[in-house]
Amino acid sequence: MSPPYLRDRAVVQVEKRGKLVVGEPYFVPGVPLVLDRKGLGDAGPGDLAVVRTGRGRAKLERVLGKAKDIEVVLEGLLVHAGARVEQYEPNNEPSDTGDRVDLRDLLTFTIDPETAKDFDDALSVVEEGNGHRAWVHIADVSAYVAAGSPLDRGAAERAFTTYVPGRAAPMLPPQLADDRCSLRPREDRLCVTVELPPDGEPRFYRTVIRSDARLTYGQAERREAEPDVAAALERTDRLTAAIRERRFARGALRIESPEIVFEFDGHGSVARAWKESEPTSHRLVEELMIAANEAVAQLLSSRRREALYRVHERPDPQAVELLLEKLADLGVPTPPAPKQLTPALAAEVAAAASEQVTDYVGRSGRGREAFPALVLRSLKQARYHPENLGHSGLASRAYCHFTSPIRRYPDLVVHRALLREMGLADEAVPADLDELARHTSEREREAAQVEYLADELCLAWLLDDELFERGWDDPFDGEIIGLIGSGMFVRFGEVFEGFLPARRLPGDYFELNELGTALVGRRGGGTYRLGDGIGVLVEKIEKTDGKVELSPVGRPRR
Repeated sequence: MSPPYLRDRAVVQVEKRGKLVVGEPYFVPGVPLVLDRKGLGDAGPGDLAVVRTGRGRAKLERVLGKAKDIEVVLEGLLVHAGARVEQYEPNNEPSDTGDRVDLRDLLTFTIDPETAKDFDDALSVVEEGNGHRAWVHIADVSAYVAAGSPLDRGAAERAFTTYVPGRAAPMLPPQLADDRCSLRPREDRLCVTVELPPDGEPRFYRTVIRSDARLTYGQAERREAEPDVAAALERTDRLTAAIRERRFARGALRIESPEIVFEFDGHGSVARAWKESEPTSHRLVEELMIAANEAVAQLLSSRRREALYRVHERPDPQAVELLLEKLADLGVPTPPAPKQLTPALAAEVAAAASEQVTDYVGRSGRGREAFPALVLRSLKQARYHPENLGHSGLASRAYCHFTSPIRRYPDLVVHRALLREMGLADEAVPADLDELARHTSEREREAAQVEYLADELCLAWLLDDELFERGWDDPFDGEIIGLIGSGMFVRFGEVFEGFLPARRLPGDYFELNELGTALVGRRGGGTYRLGDGIGVLVEKIEKTDGKVELSPVGRPRR
């Protein structure tokens, strides 16, 4: 997980071992590192620290805080993942806004998570005839980051901002990410704007805007805003509802995966965790971002311009056939499928299956997590590519990432390609787009792994505190969300996840069936199926890696 420039450093927990002071590697297995006593300062047992490794004893570089503090552990995780950002030199500031379209008088607002600091995008929507005209304003990062500069090379190496609860390892320096490029309210900001008329072709141009309001998702959902902004939200709601229905009608997947949100208590623990559920306000942003991304991609691909496209290739027919078999085995309605599935037909069937799974889960309450996950696992993984190969999941002929250049490097590459096409920039196309596509796709996966681990750590901290209060012998209701030969993964208590080893299942020896949809007792001792409810007890929590081991309560289905 660690990038090359972190190979001579390690995140460790300081401990005493006899007369020695050692650093126990915290995030990866490893032998304890003997620490050089010189420079230890106030570092003591239980501290989480960054040490420099090499010949001889490891040298303390800095103390992060106490390892029992979850926020300190998250900081350590970002260091372990390679958080390092070049400094921004203010002399790179663009000063002339004369060649930009001035939209400062246009009512504009942002909608972001409550803890967000970097606001990439802002929206404006007005009624026009029988429809709506929308403007999607995206921070003009390219005005501050020159192609090929040290700042640009560093951003390309990181490729993404890595987010963990309460903090982030930014792709760009905070002076840019949180300030100059962030579309903060009541401040002039430079943007690249996509204008989406009710009819006709989109327009693209450089602008200067001034956001009128910074809204959280919750505020947007509840319409907690000044009257003119609340009215704009209503217009945006009507527009995006229509866009969303058209997208699903053309065959886009209908799968929703709410994120888990955390709140800290300020004393080293997690106060609570919940699934973010503000579907309307998320749609307001999501649908217009998708529309802007498509508009840019369609322009560039129609003119055969090189860029980093976001591609999601059609699924393998065999994978979709297996999906239908699994769903049918689990008693979930499935769409009809032709005997000979082509990749194009497979994509249509997968989209129809996603519709039926969503409907079934909503009506039955069964398999809320397990069944949508089956659909997603039958698909190919989205990635970046120099050529437009379409986006199957969105049923889009051309798609790219354009709307988040503060936190995604591919978006900055696309900005430069669009500005070249508009005659507003003269930077050359990156020399090796194939390698850049491979690198950014790989870095995206690595950042996602860090973010997943961070959530697991926070949940382990929270669960440990909750069990201290309620007692370890108090059971939870859960849902089987994954199966492997050695056991099952269970979601319980709404947000927690743990592994229940098959050896803990009573009364029989359980094996995974051929389709991978159930653990079945050899001697007829019952069946544990994906999506089934199950009572569980927590047996063990490994807080340093976020792992939870469970045991069952009650008997399986017969």
